[in-house]
Amino acid sequence: MTVTVARDKETGVAVVTLDRADKHNAITLDMARQLGEIWREFRFDDTVRAAVVTGAGQRAFCTGIDRAAATGVPQPSSPYTIDDPLIAIGPKANDLWKPVVAAVEGMACGGAFYLLGEAEFLVAGEGATFFDPHTTYGMVSAFETIHMAQKMPYGEIARMALMGSAERISARRAYETGLVSELTADGGALDAARRAAAVVASHPTEAVQGTVRALWSAKEAARAQALAHAPHLVTLGNLPPQRQSELFVRRGDGFRLR
Repeated sequence: MTVTVARDKETGVAVVTLDRADKHNAITLDMARQLGEIWREFRFDDTVRAAVVTGAGQRAFCTGIDRAAATGVPQPSSPYTIDDPLIAIGPKANDLWKPVVAAVEGMACGGAFYLLGEAEFLVAGEGATFFDPHTTYGMVSAFETIHMAQKMPYGEIARMALMGSAERISARRAYETGLVSELTADGGALDAARRAAAVVASHPTEAVQGTVRALWSAKEAARAQALAHAPHLVTLGNLPPQRQSELFVRRGDGFRLR
């Protein structure tokens, strides 16, 4: 299994771990399927009252989709639709309204934002960094920016998306701008996220889930409208796969999504 789940029935907290540290926890198609199944399973598991999502190791939370896996996904010819393997990897996309806390160590970039964007709040180690390399390699950052626009000021998300791999947002800057709610020493994010989730899980679950649902209802309409535009923005704006591959090879000093 490349996504693991550890349940603590005493606290009511489940820890979901992207367990592919040697590949910076890049998400394969199988992992994407597993994540959807896990969130849907939590809807029916009353012993899980809150969840933490994290990545194995200290080098990365997640670096998005495994590029080798992505190249194997056939795409429709219409510019108004796209078969996005990551579209349903988040808890809200699977109709889970139990609270989710993200614990971030190391790099978090690109497709990682599908998960971070659907977490209630983020805890990060001081060495964590956030960046979005899409534009650097001729790809439109649409789904990622829409997800993170719910959590970051416009100027911050715009700068991150447009600067591409040339700039990374430090954990300190992310904390100062509200993306991260708590900073810890490196290696401490998971324990801090567990503690916060355990406090939330100790409250009556009906009230907690209702509060999560209320929070999301405040921004749901704008988010849904924006996501409706994302598929054709991606298909119209992305360079052809061959050109993208050439840029990956040419920019050897940049970040590679592999």
